[in-house]
Amino acid sequence: MNRAFNRKKDKSWMHTPEALAKHFIGYNAKFLGNTEVEQPKGTDIVKDAVRKLKFQRHIKKSEGQKVPKVELQISIYGVKILDPKTKDVLHNCQLHRISFCADDKTDKRIFTFICKDSETNKHLCYVFDSEKCAEEITLTIGQAFDLAYKKFLESGGKDVETRKQIGSLQKRIQELETENSELKKQLQNLDEQMRSSKVSPAGSISSKPPSTDVFDMIPFSPVEPLVPLPASNGAPPPASAPPAEERKDLFGAGPFDPFICGAADFPPDIQSKLDEMQEGFKMGLTLEGTVFSLDPLDGRC
Repeated sequence: MNRAFNRKKDKSWMHTPEALAKHFIGYNAKFLGNTEVEQPKGTDIVKDAVRKLKFQRHIKKSEGQKVPKVELQISIYGVKILDPKTKDVLHNCQLHRISFCADDKTDKRIFTFICKDSETNKHLCYVFDSEKCAEEITLTIGQAFDLAYKKFLESGGKDVETRKQIGSLQKRIQELETENSELKKQLQNLDEQMRSSKVSPAGSISSKPPSTDVFDMIPFSPVEPLVPLPASNGAPPPASAPPAEERKDLFGAGPFDPFICGAADFPPDIQSKLDEMQEGFKMGLTLEGTVFSLDPLDGRC
């Protein structure tokens, strides 16, 4: 520490020990921002950081952006940077990670401190505009260091180590909770995939393709009736032919069936004429002892 540990011995602290040990001391300031530095301490280091952040803030101000206001809560546990309206913690700089604190002698409004980040282990320089309270804020941080060091000696270093262990455990708990939530999401996705693979979509019909023969043709089934298909031009299919038993020839007889043997049925007038012709042949066709027979089974000529 630059100013806190170089105070005069006869100069008393500004606050009571109980205020910093059991509560905190609050200040309002404008936050210029933080930037990474190469060394954990040094006047030249913080001067370069202040110049850099002032230049960045000047550019943002020309673009219409205002310097954000913050609330500082200083205690023996560290310096908290909060939003003054919502009271949300923007940065929590633990006291044992702060390695340097100083106020600007040329500008009574500016004060800075260097803190080591707990996640990246980088040294960050925080710069504030405190409206002519820079020296008071620096002394308050120095008093918090003094009280924390005395408490460290009284507890034999156990108190600081306990806080470190609690902080690491809390960080590990947050990591495990994040991993647990990710595993739950993966398990839920797998469960949904298994359900979708087992249950077919609504309205879908699973049909088994018909079996075919060696020529890749569907076997003929005499039970299934043949249904005529409509023509490609939209005309209705032709009417089916009448049954065979209803069709007859000009003589009123049914069609000839070679598999059915029997006498043919003729109308009475035609049958009588045929009978007369057959009798005439039998009675009159005999010449010089030679008989012509109409019976194909008779061998005489």
